[in-house]
Amino acid sequence: METLYDVQQLFKRFGMYIYVGKRIYDIELMAIELKKLFESHLIDQETYIKARNILIREHRIEENREEV
Repeated sequence: METLYDVQQLFKRFGMYIYVGKRIYDIELMAIELKKLFESHLIDQETYIKARNILIREHRIEENREEV
């Protein structure tokens, strides 16, 4: 798992399609849902950490885009 697309595919495995309309909001909602998947023991810790790190990175990228 290396990209935001990979994280989206993880959600797709659980029948979850996240689209709010603005990319940064999508990322924030994915972070919330990812935590719920982990707390429900549906994904392991390694998957959770990888996905969370991707979401953090992508969120920073979007924040920087909005500043410019």
